[in-house]
Amino acid sequence: MISEIEFQNELNLIIANAIREDVGSGDHSSLACIPKEAKGKAKLLVKEAGIIAGVTFAKMIFNYVDANLKVETFIEDGSKVNYGDIVFHVSGSSQSILKAERLVLNSMQRMSAIATKTKKYVDLLEGTNTKILDTRKTTPGFRAPEKWAVKIGGGENHRFALYDMIMLKDNHNDFAGGITAAISKTKTYLAENNLDLKIIVEARNLNEIQEILENDGVYRILIDNFNFEDTKKAVALIGNKCLTESSGNINETTIREYANCGVDFISSGALTHSVYNMDLSLKAIE
Repeated sequence: MISEIEFQNELNLIIANAIREDVGSGDHSSLACIPKEAKGKAKLLVKEAGIIAGVTFAKMIFNYVDANLKVETFIEDGSKVNYGDIVFHVSGSSQSILKAERLVLNSMQRMSAIATKTKKYVDLLEGTNTKILDTRKTTPGFRAPEKWAVKIGGGENHRFALYDMIMLKDNHNDFAGGITAAISKTKTYLAENNLDLKIIVEARNLNEIQEILENDGVYRILIDNFNFEDTKKAVALIGNKCLTESSGNINETTIREYANCGVDFISSGALTHSVYNMDLSLKAIE
């Protein structure tokens, strides 16, 4: 996984690029009608029940736009919220508050939706030994906050990107000349480049699982698009030789039964690619 410093750098890049994209040569709407010296105060208003996420990220955005803005927090990341709740107040330059407003709202609405969906999946897994993972099916340019939101919702992060874990999927295996060839070439590559990366290998059927198990050095097997019966057989076959992960069109109605098959992890792209933004508003306080 990426380091905390690398993660913070990703967040800083996202904020800088988003402000560049949104503000450009200036927030002319605010510049035109609000005096530079004007001071104001606004509240983050919740308009839909769920799990709030992005409070800390919002503080980073406000600080980037104007280090003199003050944020008074009432509800922290990961908390349940309901319609009418006030998450925080922000006060200071009115122009600065307005400059940051849309990025704060876009980010928090998206992150809160992801955290809410993740928490729902986590609750469905309660009492099992299975943990929920995200995937790389994230919004381009916004991966770090989305994966952060999964953590806030109680889930765990899969690899962050292509560089921090090896994942040999069906296309890798087919292009490499088969599963055994792909694993062998990967181990050679890691050794030659002095890289210490975990290896996950995808299996499409029980025969492929058997072939993976004949190779050393595999950290986790991705049991992809298996039915319940075959998932149970796969878990029994793998035993404690390596970790197991189920994936492939697993949803709210099937996730519990896949967990009951005994897998260590369930990965779901739906945590990040199939959510509707939570309704939040930033309203001026008179």
